[in-house]
Amino acid sequence: MTWPSAEPLETARLLLEPLAVRHAIEMINALGAQELYRYIGGEPPSMKGLQAQYERQSRGQSPDGKTGWLNWIVRDRTSDRAIGFVQSSLSYNDGALIADIAWLITPSEQGRGAAVEASSAVLDWLRTLHPRRIRALIHPDHAASARVAERLGLARTSALVGGETVWETAPIPSDVVKRSSGQ
Repeated sequence: MTWPSAEPLETARLLLEPLAVRHAIEMINALGAQELYRYIGGEPPSMKGLQAQYERQSRGQSPDGKTGWLNWIVRDRTSDRAIGFVQSSLSYNDGALIADIAWLITPSEQGRGAAVEASSAVLDWLRTLHPRRIRALIHPDHAASARVAERLGLARTSALVGGETVWETAPIPSDVVKRSSGQ
């Protein structure tokens, strides 16, 4: 399976750069606040750990090739500072492309619309791939991420995956997906 590669994206206030190992130097600060891990678990990464993670993620797919990985560093245009990331995992389920999306913005930049703006740019880009469904997994108590999902047009479902609520777009009928992707 050949998966697409993340492309640079731009919005009015943000630049989204495809992930590279060199971003770890900047992102160690953006990911350093313990409060970021309240709902997602874990703790701030070490520099060595983040470099290893970015090395894996920048390959663009899981080791078995069954999942595509797309990762963007979110950069503020004005300050040129890395303020977070947006990522998407691509997989096939019964022959239909499914895109999972996640976002994280450093606490000092939260509440200013960066997560919505960056994630909207990624969603628009993902839609060019004609996925059957786009989903986000959000901790049930994470109200801020739930608001981002709502603003992105995702709807809360009753499904849980790993204790997180599935938010998703309405499924695109398979005949529309086939027509739009040239199948």
